[in-house]
Amino acid sequence: MDLAQALEFSRFAARLSAARPELVAHVLATVDAPVAWEPYATDLGAEGDAAALAQALRRLRARVVLHTLLRDLTGRADLTEVCASMTHLAELALRAAVDVHHRQLTLAHGEPIGEESGLPQRLVIVGMGKLGGAELNVSSDVDLVFVYPEEGATAGPKVLGNQEFFDRLGRRVIAALGDVTADGFVFRVDMRLRPYGDSGPLASSFAALEQYLVTQGRTWERYAWLKARALTGDRGGELDELIVPFVFRKYLDYDAYTGLRDVHRQIREQGRRKDHARNIKLGPGGIREIEFIVQALQLVRGGKEPGLRLRGTLPALAALDARGLLPGPAIAELSTAYVFLRNLEHRLQYRDDQQVHTVPTDASELALLAFACGLCDSPALGGAIDRQRGAVERHFEALFGEDVDRVDDPLAAVWLDPAPEDAQCAALVAAGYGAPLALLATLARVRQSGRYLQLPARSRERFDTLVPQLLRSAAMAATTTGAEPEVVFGRLLSLLETISGRSVYLALLVEHPPVLPRLAQLMAASAWAADYLTRRPLLLDELLESRVLLAEPDWGAWSRELEQALRAHGGDAERQMDALRHFHQAQVFRLLAQDLNGLLSVERLADHLSALADIVLGATLEHCWSQMHGQAEPLVPRFAIVGYGKLGGKELGYASDLDLVFLYDDRDEGAPERYARLAHRLNTWLTATTVAGRLYDTDLRLRPDGASGLVVSSLAAFCRYQREQAWTWEHQALSRARFVAGDAAIGAAFEREREAILRLPRDAPGLAADVVDMRRRMHAGHPNRSALFDLKHDPGGMVDVEFTVQYLVLLYSAAHGALTVNTGNIALLALAGELGLIPVSLAATVADAYRAYRRVQHQIRLQGASLARVDPAPQAARRAAVGELWQNVFGSPWQAPAGPGRAPDFG
Repeated sequence: MDLAQALEFSRFAARLSAARPELVAHVLATVDAPVAWEPYATDLGAEGDAAALAQALRRLRARVVLHTLLRDLTGRADLTEVCASMTHLAELALRAAVDVHHRQLTLAHGEPIGEESGLPQRLVIVGMGKLGGAELNVSSDVDLVFVYPEEGATAGPKVLGNQEFFDRLGRRVIAALGDVTADGFVFRVDMRLRPYGDSGPLASSFAALEQYLVTQGRTWERYAWLKARALTGDRGGELDELIVPFVFRKYLDYDAYTGLRDVHRQIREQGRRKDHARNIKLGPGGIREIEFIVQALQLVRGGKEPGLRLRGTLPALAALDARGLLPGPAIAELSTAYVFLRNLEHRLQYRDDQQVHTVPTDASELALLAFACGLCDSPALGGAIDRQRGAVERHFEALFGEDVDRVDDPLAAVWLDPAPEDAQCAALVAAGYGAPLALLATLARVRQSGRYLQLPARSRERFDTLVPQLLRSAAMAATTTGAEPEVVFGRLLSLLETISGRSVYLALLVEHPPVLPRLAQLMAASAWAADYLTRRPLLLDELLESRVLLAEPDWGAWSRELEQALRAHGGDAERQMDALRHFHQAQVFRLLAQDLNGLLSVERLADHLSALADIVLGATLEHCWSQMHGQAEPLVPRFAIVGYGKLGGKELGYASDLDLVFLYDDRDEGAPERYARLAHRLNTWLTATTVAGRLYDTDLRLRPDGASGLVVSSLAAFCRYQREQAWTWEHQALSRARFVAGDAAIGAAFEREREAILRLPRDAPGLAADVVDMRRRMHAGHPNRSALFDLKHDPGGMVDVEFTVQYLVLLYSAAHGALTVNTGNIALLALAGELGLIPVSLAATVADAYRAYRRVQHQIRLQGASLARVDPAPQAARRAAVGELWQNVFGSPWQAPAGPGRAPDFG
């Protein structure tokens, strides 16, 4: 469409051409660029007269709307520019109207003064709906709420209370925008979203608004206030602080679904009215349904994820997509439909500058509308509308569909009456349960328990809905995993009883049926996973989207997400500690799900868990330092964290503790005390139990002089200790150490010193004697009096492999520097074979044995066992290979000492 066709399409433009040809000429001369706002803002700011301002605003509106519609219809502007232009016009008009009328009122009454602060008060106009979201259409109402910070009175000759002052100011602002004059109007103003609606005062104090939201606010008002944005005044930040807790709950708010479903039902019933069938805003599959889908997900999750607290629909859809909260195709369809329907809405309104949302039935009007939309004819337009609305309606129903009626479900009947009768037993046997009487006794116990009987009615209703579904899901999961269905259901029931006091978790499971099979599969696969989740039910949310749950970890993205969460709670140490724990638990759970789905080898899992620990340690160090010193000190302290043991060797398991050594390199005389406080604070942040749980257990005994030494060492003292006082076992431990967080320069210096120490010449017999003696002592510290084989500590087990590798590193690194690289036991065995230090074939066999040991140990730990002890017969060949390696390196097998002993466990 060209400019002439655009002018012909819009009857509003035609009337304007006839009445003000000079305006049209000016717009045509500037139409190739977006509206230049600076001159208009300057002119409006200079207006001191209310009548002159009213005329200037109306003439500006005519110019902006004409400019916008011509750019839009001719393809010069996209939807974003159109909405931004109308939003900016509204913001400019409101600020100008408030400024002029505030000045006029203060001439008669003086400035309104806050009774608490003693400071002048300004009207805060809150933009709601599309204005708040910066997505106004060309003929939109503006939804406003007027608030002011404090009660008080004016300081002038004719005193008014602040309430009356701002009511008067509000009425003048409404007239300045909404009165129809010879020049038209600026915006129709809708004030019905204020507290108590039309029956409430026109303006409210912050305190009155907060009181209303806390005591009277309903679900639909949370939905309305989600887009609220302060447009005038200078205390919008304070307003946000009282609105955010009302709109967004602290954690995931699945309880909101009940209220949202009521709103959904009202939307759907309204959409089914005959007069809304052709309404692209209110009808089925219309603009409002897209907005409701987006805002519902924001309400549920925005408390936990501040990144979702976006006011615009398209930015919010992009945020939902980035977090995988809706499937990618759904995001694409909803975004496309939103742009199509908003563009269509604008073309309906360009015709006569009327707030129209209904597609016309007149054939000639339809043909013109199709042309304005770039389509060949009205049937093509009708087909496009049907496709877009159909997609929206499908996603709307998918998210808010009603509960399935389960009256005829035999398992529901079992739960409602778990008597040991034939019918109940038959139903459980048919579902796959082999011991129905015991299960019926369990169900009866739960139904009679105080915990169940004391549940609120809504929670008990949800509990009753979930038990039959869990019975079915447990039986299905048992079929695919080989677990006993009674065991799986027992784990699920334990979780359900644990979360029954928190209605939000019950709502999550009821509202998301696909979660139940995933939950049952996870609990069937691992007793440890079942216990982990039962103690951390907040993680149930992670099961919602399998695509995200099973995605390859992106540690750069997760690190940025953690940093954002920590900065959102800047200055609040307790909430930052909780944020660290929630982040850590979510990532562990995702890795656990991938592990149980066979997507990760034990080695790859350990790499990810170690990377997670590195990220958490780095973030914890940064924010502990910030808590101690604020911005007065350097961003990065002269402090480093060194990981030993499983962290150092990148072999962390799910429940591994962290072996840490803290170093600093700072000559300031206050450095020892400063960094000791930092180390203690850091350790507290890691190990303290908060409402969110514990982050890690730590072991600091590998520092110089062990438990009796200083908690943090200077780099120089550490180096001196390692060269002059350290025992052989401490150098063994050093072979698996690495810098993990903190000052990179200190980390590099540590790595250089570590390599230098490992490459020191050593006496072979003396070194062998020390290593063998330490091996005996470690075995004595972990006695095994059973007939089973301890994969880690018994002769021929994992520790024998690790000690052998450490011996080879310490003895031969002087000649072969590559041995100092901390690549893990399997890689170092291969390197030792290549260097001719041990037979190549034996190195490969032992590496395979070590890998198998780790895999079996991992599977045992997943079932909740604290000790990895197995039938020795299947491990005989592996034990023999490890024994052969030990004899090849040390010359003879080691023998356990007669008495008990103690040794540090640095493996």
